[in-house]
Amino acid sequence: MALVVQKYGGTSVGSLERMERVAERAIAASRAGDQVVMIVSAMAGETNRLLGLASQVTPLPDARELDVLASTGEQVSAALVALTVQKLGHPARSLLGSQIRIRTDGAFTKARILEIEGTKLLDTVANGKIAVVAGFQGVDDAGDINTLGRGGSDTTAVAIAAAIRADVCEIYTDVDGVYTTDPNICRKARKIDRISYEEMLELASLGAKVLQIRSVEVAMKYGVPIHVRSSFSDRPGTIVAGEEGLEKVVVTGIAYDKSEGKVQLINVPDKPGVVATVFGMLADQNVSVDMIIQSPSREGGHTTDVTFTVPKQDLARTKESIERCAREIGGAAIEYDMDIVKVSIVGLGMRSHAGVASRMFRILAEEGINIQAISTSEIKVSCVIASKYTELAVRALHTGFGLDRDDLELE
Repeated sequence: MALVVQKYGGTSVGSLERMERVAERAIAASRAGDQVVMIVSAMAGETNRLLGLASQVTPLPDARELDVLASTGEQVSAALVALTVQKLGHPARSLLGSQIRIRTDGAFTKARILEIEGTKLLDTVANGKIAVVAGFQGVDDAGDINTLGRGGSDTTAVAIAAAIRADVCEIYTDVDGVYTTDPNICRKARKIDRISYEEMLELASLGAKVLQIRSVEVAMKYGVPIHVRSSFSDRPGTIVAGEEGLEKVVVTGIAYDKSEGKVQLINVPDKPGVVATVFGMLADQNVSVDMIIQSPSREGGHTTDVTFTVPKQDLARTKESIERCAREIGGAAIEYDMDIVKVSIVGLGMRSHAGVASRMFRILAEEGINIQAISTSEIKVSCVIASKYTELAVRALHTGFGLDRDDLELE
């Protein structure tokens, strides 16, 4: 008997017909001898609809009330899926985050899980019932509902799997696993059978949308194996686990991210404390800065140019502060470029193989693609390029690092 956590996303529970399909899958696992906990997201599009209603009421809705509102999407899904399981002849019980006691830190709309009391959940499955848990939510010490941010149901699933020591956490989505790159722009992308936590964490942070970043962090911390699968087929997906046996893989995947914009401060005084002032201001605004490049100014003299990338969604609210800061440090000019993309290669093998970065640069150069910024870690290299080259760069890197699958395998 295995203890299995199954998480179903919004697409997987997007209609009553799809709810019946996932209910049948959970029942089949239970009748095969497994104890099953289902984590469900809101039906596809429901969270956006609810938040849209709030914005119609007021342009700046209170965060506490947003959490009360948004959490109802998962509550509806949990009840409907439990009813569907019961209709198909198997006992089930829906549970909310507050009923399981998923204790959160009180940060409305972006809470973190502090503790999960798993007794009620374990009692439910021990009695032969399928537990259907509303994802994306918890409750703080004041009794208020907190939501975990977009994609938070993935985090709910992995955290619950860790708390109850489940044998596996199955994440069901509308794709059948993790691919070497986005199949929508590279038809030779292939499904990865097994990937390490570290590689998955890098890919998730660099634009891959299969798993939420925080869910991978929790899985890696507690050693929870994740199986990414399609809710529309029975084929095996991708196992996300420890790195044993993966050392020979040089590059595992190619990711791209169009969510960042580039800011360049020109003619910044080249003296101590100036750069600290710029990035201190951004930190005060809770803006996450990604790549940073400092180089001698194109104008010469005792000045420097500072280039950095920030999320586009944060740039609008910080633009005025950046411009005020530029004036305060000595009249630096500012250039913005929103038409960029960050293209990255990820792989554990980079730790033990020399020349991976230079190979990436050469592949891009051969396609006539200019690199505007570079950042690296032990297992990834990222380059900022013009967004018009996104598909060309991804395909060229995918081929250049030997990730293309045989054309005969294409469906």
